[in-house]
Amino acid sequence: MLWHDILLVMAVMMFLVGLGTFITGIFILIARAWGRDVRTLTDQTVRLAQKGLAENVVGLVGNASSLLSAVNELVRTATGIGVFLTIMGLILMGLTFYLVLMLK
Repeated sequence: MLWHDILLVMAVMMFLVGLGTFITGIFILIARAWGRDVRTLTDQTVRLAQKGLAENVVGLVGNASSLLSAVNELVRTATGIGVFLTIMGLILMGLTFYLVLMLK
């Protein structure tokens, strides 16, 4: 009976960790990937590139292009981390469900 209770407590803790991981992944997807800071940086970079084109400054346009590429990579990385955490949370919760079924 004692081992059964210990395994049940472990299953509950594993479910809570999975739930926390899932919620963290969703939060990262919502807040980080589509955050206000990324949009502001992208808008400013587009303005900088337009100014460089209007004033015929080639270096400024090249740097703005590099900055847009870096912002794109930042969004991809944040999205990847969010998706990974969300999937890991779902897997942990699924494993907990399986573990509880096996305890019966």
